[in-house]
Amino acid sequence: MNKKFKLLDVVALLEDLPAANLLSGQVGTIVELFDSENFEVEFCNKKGETITTYPVNSKDVLLLHYEMEAV
Repeated sequence: MNKKFKLLDVVALLEDLPAANLLSGQVGTIVELFDSENFEVEFCNKKGETITTYPVNSKDVLLLHYEMEAV
């Protein structure tokens, strides 16, 4: 399945990012698209406060879905 990431998509990290103090499974929101494979993700705590923003590659994240999408 060819996934296309969009602004404000919710993603989860597939691996730890020690340089940013982020752990695998951490959830974030795409806040800027650099190109089709690279983007800036904002990671927040449970209160909605920003922990950090960090550039990631599409291979390093899983796109999360809240409901079924038409194929």
